[in-house]
Amino acid sequence: MEERRKNKRLPIRLELAINELFRQDHEIIPMVNKEIHVVNISKTGIGFECESELPLGYYFDARIDFDSQNYFYCVVKIVRKVDYDGSNLYGCEFVGLAEFLSKKVDEYQATVEEHLE
Repeated sequence: MEERRKNKRLPIRLELAINELFRQDHEIIPMVNKEIHVVNISKTGIGFECESELPLGYYFDARIDFDSQNYFYCVVKIVRKVDYDGSNLYGCEFVGLAEFLSKKVDEYQATVEEHLE
């Protein structure tokens, strides 16, 4: 299968908690620390697993931690869902990620590739 993505997916293991989902029309869904398990990241978004059903087209705030000194805050939009082995896999896009923040993903990619050599 040919990879059609603009940016390479990188493996990552992060635990995040969603406190609320929101849409641009100011609709808010409280989530009370719903845990998600981030499994990959690219310059354009993240992929994560979650046992709960989450609606597409909603946003949430996240803190992406590469390590204790290398992290950034962002907003992500849920754009796709795939049922997988009793769980849900979601794809999200970063919304308005500044260029200097996307460089943190580049730095992480360099670190990952260095460890694979």
